[in-house]
Amino acid sequence: MTFSILQPGRILFGRGTAAQAPALARGFGPRGLVVHGASAVRAAWLLKALARLGATAETIGCAGEPTLVDLDAALARARQAEPDWVLAIGGGAAIDLGKAVAALVPAPGSPLDHLEVVGRGLPLAADPLPFLALPTTAGTGAEVTKNAVIGLPEHGRKVSLRDDRMIARVAVVDPALTDGCPRAVTLASGLDALAQVIEPFVSCRATPYTDALTRGAIGPGLAALVRLMEGEDPAARDAMAWCSLTGGLALANGGLGAVHGLAGVIGGRTGAAHGAICGVLLGPTLAVNRALTSGAARQRIEEVCASLAAVLGGTDQAAPRQLAELAAAAGLPRLADFGLHPSEYPGVAEAALSASSTAGNPVPLAAGDLVEILQLANSMA
Repeated sequence: MTFSILQPGRILFGRGTAAQAPALARGFGPRGLVVHGASAVRAAWLLKALARLGATAETIGCAGEPTLVDLDAALARARQAEPDWVLAIGGGAAIDLGKAVAALVPAPGSPLDHLEVVGRGLPLAADPLPFLALPTTAGTGAEVTKNAVIGLPEHGRKVSLRDDRMIARVAVVDPALTDGCPRAVTLASGLDALAQVIEPFVSCRATPYTDALTRGAIGPGLAALVRLMEGEDPAARDAMAWCSLTGGLALANGGLGAVHGLAGVIGGRTGAAHGAICGVLLGPTLAVNRALTSGAARQRIEEVCASLAAVLGGTDQAAPRQLAELAAAAGLPRLADFGLHPSEYPGVAEAALSASSTAGNPVPLAAGDLVEILQLANSMA
């Protein structure tokens, strides 16, 4: 068995660790670029702290999951500012945009030279700027991954800019930054985090490293999400942030599966939130994979179902359906609510077959299997 481990040079985890971020950023130089979410208010403390340290920072807002148009506009501003480093504070969208900007500011040419699927997929022509990430949601794990997801609505796809050198120099995961996150965002991002510890664990690309990260995070991650659906709970926020971090590290060093393979296509076609799509697909994908697998792969899926059942209070056999029912009862939309018509399922399935995430599924799937997952997503909850 051979495998490699890729992760940020430094990861800080725990309440209060965000206070160290300004000095860490300032250590890379006096001029920075801060990418934040739709509102700059969440980044105000950071900008003030940077100013006290003698650093100047240009700011760029990210109102939603970034598109190629957004990336081009951000690059134009960033190159004019000539930053020494890039720091992203926000959800996965802001972190992806910041990561992409840090990667492409030093690179000549167009983002399409480096984007997968719709572009040329070339390696970066120059080392990225130092990149730092501070997530304010617990879900994507983007702070520790080597790719940035960019939407191309005209192609109906979301694709990745990917390079080992895109990994953050510093990732600061402070669960306090997620306190008070809106319930709907907590639900969608939390289900994404859960998918990202389940899929790497059952993936055909699993390693001892990814197993160590994910096996013990599945049950506690779901239990934390259940508690947060009942009300604010700092301990649950901490556990959810840990689940998200472990999932990000696992997917960066292993594989995902059909949930994310389908989600990238559906998100590109509909514009629906990535986490919500993953949440809708997770139970149905577990059910279809369990029916098609055997041997060691089946044992891993059964272990996942047992972990879910221990939290949900049902049987292992019913766990995928119970998970879907829990998400729906908490307010997660159905697949039909995203505007995806059943007539589109075959096209979505064919596109998802070529997704890099689908290649990590525990068993190879045919287009018909993926269509079955989509059909189950409308009937399970």
